[in-house]
Amino acid sequence: MCGIAGLIHKGKSANVGSEMTAMLQALKHRGPDSTGYAVYGEPVEGDYVMRLKVAEAEDMDRGRGIHRVIADRITEVETILAEHGAKIKTKEAPREYSLRYVLTHSGDTGEMASHIEETEGVEILSMGNGLELIKDLGDAAVVAEAYGLNDFQGTHGIGHTRMATESDVDIKSAHPYWAFPYNDVSVVHNGQITNYWIMRREMERKGHRFMSNCDSELLAVYTAHNLANGVSLEDSLRQSIQEIDGVFTYLVATKDQLGMAKDTMAAKPLVLYESDDLIAMASEEVAIRAILPQEIDTTDPYDEEVRVWQA
Repeated sequence: MCGIAGLIHKGKSANVGSEMTAMLQALKHRGPDSTGYAVYGEPVEGDYVMRLKVAEAEDMDRGRGIHRVIADRITEVETILAEHGAKIKTKEAPREYSLRYVLTHSGDTGEMASHIEETEGVEILSMGNGLELIKDLGDAAVVAEAYGLNDFQGTHGIGHTRMATESDVDIKSAHPYWAFPYNDVSVVHNGQITNYWIMRREMERKGHRFMSNCDSELLAVYTAHNLANGVSLEDSLRQSIQEIDGVFTYLVATKDQLGMAKDTMAAKPLVLYESDDLIAMASEEVAIRAILPQEIDTTDPYDEEVRVWQA
């Protein structure tokens, strides 16, 4: 079933971490397996924020040996960063298997990221100037507490509560998805893509990488490919309705935009609230009311509807 949510503030920063947590916790009943956030802070010129995992949550039950494995993987990652001329400004480990680096780097970030992911068990969850992608097992309250999300200041964000139906219950298969190696693009999706394997092989032939067998990852890769080739976000969303088969509602965020698209059948729900200062949307209105308890007017986007908002 799954639940998706997104919000964007126009022209200001707000506590989007706390707001997204409230929205996603209200959607907990739609997906108890994992929770994910893609939140966008104020970029610092010259800085990259890299979030990565060096093991799966369930690996931590493998005994004392896993701690040495994790330490070795972190050492290898930091060796590769140095080889590519990246300087580590700060390093945090909200959980032993999940790390956050702030880097400076003037080289080819895509090449560096590919080299990092050659390390067994390592996956970059996101790398960007404003984007921070956090996902883990558990509900929104658990994940937000572990990763300090309730104090995150930013302009916009998207999130997902997952009920695993097509792939495993693990971090790799959780949403959102980052569009490697395209900076600051993330996607959450509710639905099923029926031409996933055809589209995936097409994207792989064009040189794109996939880290899971979850059909939703295709939407991130597809969007990244289009943006990298000069297609606007709005045109990419419209194009996806014609080229991607299945039932889907999905949200896409970039460094300064938030977009949504629904397929031709519009079977997957989305409720939208829009004011002069704030746009909020979710699979159910209860999520919007978690941050806007006052009387509000909402709408349900139609079939094949595409919208894009600017931060």
